[in-house]
Amino acid sequence: MSPITVVEGRRLSLTNLDKVLYPETGTTKGEVLHYCTTTADVLLPHLHDRPVSFLRYPDGPDGQRFFTKNVPPGTPSWVKSCAVPHSRSGPARQVLLQDLASLVWAANLVVELHTPQWTCGAPGVADRLVFDLDPGEPATIVECCAAALWLRDRLAADGLAAYAKTSGSKGLHLLVAVEPTPSDCTTAYARTLAVEAGAALGGLVTHKMTRALRPGKVFIDFSQNAAAKTTATAYTLRARPAPTVSTPITWDEVADCTEPAQLTFLFDEIAGRRAHHGDLHAPLLAPEEARPVPPPEF
Repeated sequence: MSPITVVEGRRLSLTNLDKVLYPETGTTKGEVLHYCTTTADVLLPHLHDRPVSFLRYPDGPDGQRFFTKNVPPGTPSWVKSCAVPHSRSGPARQVLLQDLASLVWAANLVVELHTPQWTCGAPGVADRLVFDLDPGEPATIVECCAAALWLRDRLAADGLAAYAKTSGSKGLHLLVAVEPTPSDCTTAYARTLAVEAGAALGGLVTHKMTRALRPGKVFIDFSQNAAAKTTATAYTLRARPAPTVSTPITWDEVADCTEPAQLTFLFDEIAGRRAHHGDLHAPLLAPEEARPVPPPEF
């Protein structure tokens, strides 16, 4: 029989707590659930009012993985959801993780958490700008850091403050709090900067999605600003060989990175980082930090 726990007055059945999800480290599902509950105070604010897409990996990263946007079958009635316009399939409903009980329910499904750059009250109107820096082998996160520093300075020239985090996979994410802006406009602006980076940094980066152009370069993916796209949320665990986390980092850490291991963080390192740094992405949650996005022709 699965153990029953009560979280904020909600009864939850938690399954297979001793199951090893990450064989490389022996990390169990129970440890994953513990991570999510003890990180909820910083994780939930970054999820608030944002429809969540799940990458599910119930048998660990080496097992079956599947991406779902719609509310999963069997979702408790008390888990909130919102209507989300889908351009091809019409309106759908997606989960909102607004409280600890909902987060624990989702963690029991074994998921990565991905969110768009807009909230459910204003679909397709971004309050964040994002750049996903993805290295093509033999490039690594070290090369991503060089591109990130250039983008940080270029954004600052337009009055925009960027905050960095590891993707939890191979690369980096840069996020900027912006005044509500149609996603088409944030995408156009991000593309402009990605093209500029390509011209300024020579052979280091590419903004083109063609995979044949990516080896040895950093792909600056500006397309995640599109209304239909999502990005891994800060503090989410990833479906990687080890339990890595999409971790907010300092700009000093970016500038000092000379080896990929320097910016690889496992779930059991996050509490210590939080104790030292707090939530490095807290400014993204402050409305007064938002700045206007320059028009695409800027």
